[in-house]
This record gives sequence, C-alpha cells and structure tokens, in this order.
Amino acid sequence: MTEMLETDLPSFPMARECPMHPPAEYREIRAQEPVSRVRMPDGQLAWLVTGHELSRQLLSDPRVSSDRQHPNFPLALTTEQRKAFQQNSRLSIRRSMIGLDAPEHGAHRKMLISEFSVRRIAALRPRIQEIVDQSIDDLLAAGQGADLVEHVSLAVPSLVICELLGVPYEQRHGFHEWTRKLISRTTEPQERAAAADALNDFLEGLVTAKEAGEPTDDVIGRLIARNREKQVMTHDEIVGTAILLLIAGHETTANMISLGTVALLENPEQKAQVVADSSLLPSAIEEMLRYFTIVESATARVVTEDLELGGVAIRKDEGVIVSGLAADWDGDVFENPEQLDFHRGARHHVAFGYGVHQCLGQNLARLELEIVFETLFRRVPSLSLAVPAGELPYKDDAGIYGIYRVPVNF
Repeated sequence: MTEMLETDLPSFPMARECPMHPPAEYREIRAQEPVSRVRMPDGQLAWLVTGHELSRQLLSDPRVSSDRQHPNFPLALTTEQRKAFQQNSRLSIRRSMIGLDAPEHGAHRKMLISEFSVRRIAALRPRIQEIVDQSIDDLLAAGQGADLVEHVSLAVPSLVICELLGVPYEQRHGFHEWTRKLISRTTEPQERAAAADALNDFLEGLVTAKEAGEPTDDVIGRLIARNREKQVMTHDEIVGTAILLLIAGHETTANMISLGTVALLENPEQKAQVVADSSLLPSAIEEMLRYFTIVESATARVVTEDLELGGVAIRKDEGVIVSGLAADWDGDVFENPEQLDFHRGARHHVAFGYGVHQCLGQNLARLELEIVFETLFRRVPSLSLAVPAGELPYKDDAGIYGIYRVPVNF
C-alpha cells in the first residue's frame, strides 16, 4: 500500500452525504486502512481507528490516556477555538472522569457508580413515566407541526437529569444554550469561552451552596456527603463532575430520542413490530444506538507508550480517534450495517464507548429511550413527520450528531 503524503491526508471530522448515514469515507478507509492518519481542524495529525475489534482493543489498552490537557490530545477545534478555550475559559481547568486516567479515574468513578446501577435506575421508572406523559401532553397541546425536540426529546432528559442532580429545572434554558455553544464547531472562540464560563459559574454556585448546607437528597448532594468521608475529590473536581453529568445527561439522550423517532417513522415495518410486541423494544434501542452512534469525540485518546494496533506502529504522545460510528458500521461484525434490524442483537456496539471509560449513564439512557418510544407510539399512533426527513435540520457538532428541530403531526 502506498503511504499517503501528509498533504493528502483526509480531514477529520468528515462530512455526511446522507444525514442518516455515516460519512461515505468511513467504509473505504475501514476496508483499506482501518488505522490511518487524519488531519484535525487545528492542523494537528492524529490516527483514526475505524474497525470494530481494533476500536475495542485500543479503548481497553492501558497505554492510552484520556487527558484532554495533553497538547497532542485530538480535539475537533480550530487552533483559535482551542487556544481561546484553554486560555480564556475557567471551565478549561475543570477535571472530571472523562479526562482522568487510572488510578484517579477509578477512584472518581467509584464515588458515583452506585448512583447509576441497574437497580437504582430501575427505581426511577415511575417518575420518568410521569415526565414522559407530561411532555407528550405538552406536545399534543402545542398542535399540528409541534416540535418534538422542544416538547419531548430535550424536555424529558433535561428534567430527569435536573431532578437527579438537584439542579433547578427553571434554569434549563440557560444550560441548554451554553451546552449548544460548547459542543458546536461553528461557535466563535470567544463565544465558546463565554458559554463555558457561564456554565462553570452556574454549577460552581450550585455546588458551593450544597457544600455549605445540609446534604441534599440528589446525586450531587450525596456525592458531596460521600466525599466528606472519603476525601477523594476536590471542590473543583466535584464542580467538573457536575458539569460533565449535566451535559452528558441531556444532550446525548435528547439526540437519540429525535433520531430514533425519525428512524421509526421512516421504517414503518420496523415500527409496527415494536408497537405490536413491546418486548422487542430493548433490542430495537440497541440497534438504534448502533445505527446512529451519535458521540465520537468522547473516544479520542493520546498514546502514553509506543504500541502497535492492527499492524500499525503508533508512537508515544500521538493522538488517536476511535470512531465508534465507523466501528458500529463494520460489516465484518454487523451484517448489512446500513439496514435497521431490530432482531440483530447489537448489544456489542460501542455507542457508549468501551473499557474503563464506558458511559456511566448508559442504564439511565436506555430506560429513558424505552419509556419515551413505548409511550409516544402508544399514545400518538398517528404520529408523522410534518416535513420530509431529508429536510430536517441535522447537526453534526464536535462529533455529537442529532437534529435541531423535528416538526410532527398527529
């Protein structure tokens, strides 16, 4: 194979030709060079991993780091955006699990893992059902052409995570806007830094107030109480953790609700199977998670020791991006990956990552998706898109894929 010149390297992220499918280049790259070089928006070179087994291999390798402060960590930001964020934003110094390595990562994760166990999350079902029912009431009250994103996709996970963390829900509009600016590649550098500072200051105040008072019965309150005994995290790290949970707890699930609803409406035969047999829903959700794999940037890493992956030598301090989306469309693992198949049994996807950094909130996300889809199509069997799927305003910001607005009729 002829080695590609640095001037010919493909740019990452790569554009989608079809809003419902991965970038077309992924298939060719995975077939020819599943570990290959790409150029990031700031001009920095990184390795792109597109094969499923290679992705799992790298994400479970102790010789890779999640340290986002490393100068070679691959970020989907321009040089100006990266510099403005790191130099001008108070949020840039916050540490949380997503950017920590062993042993700190394990110690921090242990402080929270019981909050997201299968048993604790299952106990939330009645309250989440209430939230979903109220959101669908609001959607129906808004009339024809109502926006599914506003009334359901964003409303449900936002209220759930606010209640879990003890964040005042009436302030949700602020953190929605701050989050949108933070994750969008089109945000101007200074605007990104300002949004980061606003989100930081909001949760700094919330954590400080909880630390000063009696323990509150929510995730942040219990984390503070637990930390008083174990002294694992600093105040700044608790704030960083709260920021991580708030962003991850609503943005990703909101996008999956929107995309999953569109996928079901665009595949009526598959939708009919789920409506007729709700026991198929968990399998359907795993398949939709595989199909869209909406988060890619969270699986970026930097190598701490020389290693070999798929016969390719990767050197210490080189950045690596594991494309979960490319991995989950690997035809050697998922036959006919471009087809939605709710009987596939796709639980081995990497939509939640893999290894020690696998998404802490995956049980919560699965439960929210299950309740939303079951309730939405049971209560609104005539649900339809008010505009063709191809005309929906899709977003692909910083490796987080979704839809800005989904007008529906019923």
